[in-house]
Amino acid sequence: MQNPSFVLKKELEVAFEDRPVPEIKDPHDVKINVKKTGICGSDVHYYLHGRVGDFILKAPMVLGHESAGEVVEVGSAVTSLKVGDRVAMEPGVPSRYSDEYKSGHYNLCPHMAFAATPPYDGTLCKYYILPEDFCVKLPDQVSLEEGAMIEPLSVGVHSVKNMGITPGAKVAVFGAGPIGLVCTSVLKAFGATTIVTVDLVQSRLDLSREFGATHTFVPQKGDTPEQSAARIQELIGGVAPEFVLDASGAEPSINTGVALIRPGGTYMQVGNGKPIIEFAMSRVVNKELTVKGSFRYDYGDYKTAVELVASGKVNVKKLITHTVPFEKAEEAYQLVREGKAVKCIIDGPN
Repeated sequence: MQNPSFVLKKELEVAFEDRPVPEIKDPHDVKINVKKTGICGSDVHYYLHGRVGDFILKAPMVLGHESAGEVVEVGSAVTSLKVGDRVAMEPGVPSRYSDEYKSGHYNLCPHMAFAATPPYDGTLCKYYILPEDFCVKLPDQVSLEEGAMIEPLSVGVHSVKNMGITPGAKVAVFGAGPIGLVCTSVLKAFGATTIVTVDLVQSRLDLSREFGATHTFVPQKGDTPEQSAARIQELIGGVAPEFVLDASGAEPSINTGVALIRPGGTYMQVGNGKPIIEFAMSRVVNKELTVKGSFRYDYGDYKTAVELVASGKVNVKKLITHTVPFEKAEEAYQLVREGKAVKCIIDGPN
């Protein structure tokens, strides 16, 4: 096989295909031999439902977007990379002509070509083409497995940067899944000293302590958001946090967060849930809160994420609970679907 690829044909139907080996057409592009790929919740959502929000699968699509690999060919104008370099692969390339790109917010580009988002193929294949400036060279001390985890870590970097965290900050993080965990790790690296993670699953909360959480909280069944907020505040010393980050997308968590946060604080929404929820907007007004959303990552976030791993400030290896060969890629999706894996790495294809 020249370019073995793991393809989603339709919901719950996948297949291995030999796709054409991509060719470099732009002199600034590089060809990458993909070595490691992680599985994201959006990948599983496409696998189960054939869509994520407004993005609907209409033709077979190669899955995967959390990848790292080795450069095997470079375009004639490439100056920052050479054959043999190991790179983390940023999977979304904006239009170089959009207002969003030119204004410094390329993650919001409406013409973004994002891997494994219809109609664009993903990275679960042997060879993949990217512009050189959307590849971040990995230092010697950063493994390819860690390189694949730079994608979710960049989500955490972007959200925490946009919150405007200050050293010594108190923060509540709702949701201790992979994104909640990386946000927790970045919060610690950026100087937050009190971090309480909130989740319904104790094992996730136990893991969050390894990522920097100082306190953990399991909501009690039947409690209102106000009651949960009061319990969390008591847990962290009676002072409300000035920052709240929701990585769950769950309506009760969102309302608990808004009830908990101190007046004048900053609330960050990272997790996706139902498109429309009941929300205590009066608290936003009465507390004069700053409410922000965070979408993927933007300029510099990938490089910052690599630096955090290289310096030892963030240990993304703790996210990886399972590794499977490319030939068993569907098993990896089942592991994540069933909640048996935090992060599963697919090796290859070789």
